[in-house]
Amino acid sequence: MPASLKGYNKLLHNVEQTIKKYRMFQQGDSVLVCISGGSDSVALLHILHKLTPKFSLRLGVAHLNHGLRQKDSDNDAEFVATLAGDLDLPFYISKEDVRTFQRRHKLSMEEAARRVRYAFYDKVAEKNRFNKIALGHNSNDNAELILMYLFRGSGPLGISGIPPVRNTGNPGTKIVRPLIMVTKSEISGFLKEKGLKHVFDISNLDTKYLRNRIRHHLIPSLKESYNPGIIKTLNRLASIIRVEEEWIEEIIEPVFKQSILDIKNDKITLSVPIINKIHIAARRRIIRKAIATIKGNLRRITFAHIDSIVTLLNDKSVYNCLDLPDRIRVKRNRDVLFLSKEKKRLRDLNIRSDKTKEVSFEYSILKPGVKPELVFVKETGLHLKFTEIDIDHLPDTYCAGHNVAFFDMDTLSFPLVLRSFQHGDRFNPLGMNGSQKVKKFLINKKIPKPERFRYPILLNKEKIIWVIGLRIADFVKVKPSTKFVLKAELSLA
Repeated sequence: MPASLKGYNKLLHNVEQTIKKYRMFQQGDSVLVCISGGSDSVALLHILHKLTPKFSLRLGVAHLNHGLRQKDSDNDAEFVATLAGDLDLPFYISKEDVRTFQRRHKLSMEEAARRVRYAFYDKVAEKNRFNKIALGHNSNDNAELILMYLFRGSGPLGISGIPPVRNTGNPGTKIVRPLIMVTKSEISGFLKEKGLKHVFDISNLDTKYLRNRIRHHLIPSLKESYNPGIIKTLNRLASIIRVEEEWIEEIIEPVFKQSILDIKNDKITLSVPIINKIHIAARRRIIRKAIATIKGNLRRITFAHIDSIVTLLNDKSVYNCLDLPDRIRVKRNRDVLFLSKEKKRLRDLNIRSDKTKEVSFEYSILKPGVKPELVFVKETGLHLKFTEIDIDHLPDTYCAGHNVAFFDMDTLSFPLVLRSFQHGDRFNPLGMNGSQKVKKFLINKKIPKPERFRYPILLNKEKIIWVIGLRIADFVKVKPSTKFVLKAELSLA
């Protein structure tokens, strides 16, 4: 074969082998190819178009205009429309207000865009009878995600990376990633060799995002100083862990079923004695499976949340309750553990209303070092994490929610004090002039009297700086002159 075609034919062969290895397509499948206009998705579309005769595929093109880059976003949509037209493929497009969705649901911009995008793909696939949704993730994307999960302290499931095939919310529809074994350099070479145009999203260069810092700084450094084949190595690690995860899940499934006492709609009931007999690793997996069963996914469910339920199972108190993100409620009643997804919004601090007894507690909070400072308030079952961050890495505080607070480090003197609410407490709520009694503040927030003593108070030099889960004090807020920030996160445990 001509030398100029070796790279192209090798790439086609690799993608075809990936499709066969993971059984991505069957003869006659209808495939919705999701195109942003970037290099990966453009390459994906052209490769699948070339392979269509081999698998007798019916292709369609979908594009979501996020509207985040004004005219550039509109130009991307026009480019994809032209691309679909040139290939004589049906084209499906939608323009969504992602910023409004982000504010309404209090999400990061990346997560908001992801949710809106996938909801659009699912809707188009269901309406137009596509049974496969093809995405352009490649092996570099997978390596970057693995590193991100490592930094976040993820378990094996996160480190297993991007699955080549996964189910969607629509029965019978799967997401497939035919380029998952292809490197970014191979894709770039393919586009250059074939003279294929694509668009470029300048936000991919913005290193305020962790993924971009990993892509443009960390991985090049790892390649140069540690392992030139780091992308391949990380993908091999993910592949090994993914297979082992599948094996472990086969082992856990019968144990999980044995622990179920009842299951219906958005509720599942588990046996505490059965769960407590097994190894802690299996116990955590069963809890995760129970949450995923009623929630549909494990997004926003952290290791701290899972361990809070483990603590609930081990607690000598046979009655307790805790709330997790996305309206997941967990209750223990003697030997029974109830998990449910509630229809109504849960309170930011949801404490059993029948616990009318006043509680008293006090904890010292040391200044965070390299690792975060972690505190478990056993009297209320709450977890708090304190982390010092540079102002340049400060996330979007507007969308952080009441369970996360940010303080100007220069206004603080450690150790801080975390204690229970006391009569006569006063503080200066953020955005208000003068002080206010905490009692009146809680009344205005419609906190029932029996619950007020269970709201932790954070103090700095005997001054209240946070009524935890509700409001910080004005004098510790982050200002334009702030250089370092104390981030405090509350886990509803």
